Amino acid sequence: MSVVKPKENWQTTRPTIKERSKFMFNNNLFSDVKFVVQKASRGESESKQLIPAHKFVLAISSPVFEAMFYGELAETADSIELPDCEYDSLLELFRYMYSDEVYLSGSNVMGVLYLAKKYIVPSLTNKCTKFLQEHLDPSNVFSILPSVQKYEEKNLVDQCWKVIDKQTEEAVKSDGFATIERSLLEAVVVRDTLSIKEVNLFKAVNLWATNECERQGLTTDGEIKRRILGESIVKGLRLPVMKEDEFANVVLDSKILTLEEVIAFFKYYNSVLNSPLEFSKSVRIGFHDDNIYRCGRFQSVIGNTGLYGGAADCIYFTVDKDILLHGVCLFGRESNEYSVTLTIKRADPPYQTLVYETGRFPSKLLQYANGNYYGFDISFASTVKCEKNIKYEIRAVISGPPSWKGSNGVSSVVCSGVTFTFRNSAGGGSTSTAIGQFPEILFSVLPQ
Repeated sequence: MSVVKPKENWQTTRPTIKERSKFMFNNNLFSDVKFVVQKASRGESESKQLIPAHKFVLAISSPVFEAMFYGELAETADSIELPDCEYDSLLELFRYMYSDEVYLSGSNVMGVLYLAKKYIVPSLTNKCTKFLQEHLDPSNVFSILPSVQKYEEKNLVDQCWKVIDKQTEEAVKSDGFATIERSLLEAVVVRDTLSIKEVNLFKAVNLWATNECERQGLTTDGEIKRRILGESIVKGLRLPVMKEDEFANVVLDSKILTLEEVIAFFKYYNSVLNSPLEFSKSVRIGFHDDNIYRCGRFQSVIGNTGLYGGAADCIYFTVDKDILLHGVCLFGRESNEYSVTLTIKRADPPYQTLVYETGRFPSKLLQYANGNYYGFDISFASTVKCEKNIKYEIRAVISGPPSWKGSNGVSSVVCSGVTFTFRNSAGGGSTSTAIGQFPEILFSVLPQ
């Protein structure tokens, strides 16, 4: 006599509502609607795939699905075709609605973000943007930026521009840069904060124009490339900052310039040009060479003194040449951490805040011209241009244990050919030209 095993009661083997809900995901059981989506096959054609779902589960997760299934114009069809999304992305949207879980990857996150926006699921939107932030780098920034601009994800847009500014050289060599829209290319070229040699930016722009000619089936000659780029992009390139051999070997070969412009540039390089060039001669403030210098203002340091109770430490400084500011050093104490809010302001008209940095910083042993000290660097998210003969204020509110401090400070010091002049601030706290904080300023020199 055979024994018939009782049918499994799936509800009893899944004790939590989350487990039971997950069991219903992508399951025909009790399904009352099916979604028809495209799934790319290995060949050139696409095949249609079905995803079973449950109207109630979707409706309690999305106001769009609520209106679709239970609104005045409720959808009554058994199947709904969605031509604007891919199978894998829709499957992850539904997985999240059934289980609060989502499996994101570089290949599906943009599709999932699109659906999270379309169906108004803000918690999933946040997961997608967090994933993108964590995986954002120069190789994918130009693939991510257009989409997050369209979806108005401001924080992520800002993060993308920071990557582009700080790692321009790598970003413009990525595959994504070669396919960006012309409007985004223009937004890149006109930025003053890019960190790239101008000749390398020109190469990237010229390659973009060449690819665009090929995409449109046009001849890749200089005149057509210039027409595709437009005058705003061509004139946004700062060709005069290139060396003459760079200009001759790269720009001339592109044949983008007119004959009159070529003649004008050769006159410019030979100092016989009588009329102004129509191209900016200013080096981008984001660009600097590898020579970052450290300007120290103290002749000696004192260990473990001074208690921070929240009062600001301030100092004024001016320089006699235009520089790029990369960061500031502060004193600390061995094996300790400090909370710091640092600002740098232009103290002459027009008054403005140039740097705002806040965070916790561990102290370590740093090398100094006149001896080592415990402290930490605060490197800025982007470089700041400081103009000659303009007064700037460095201000830091520091919380933490007693730290080292500088002594025998000088009011004027020459560092790598730049004269820094320091002045006391009325609200300087325990810092002055003679003692206190801000032992070093990190800078590079702009071409004069």
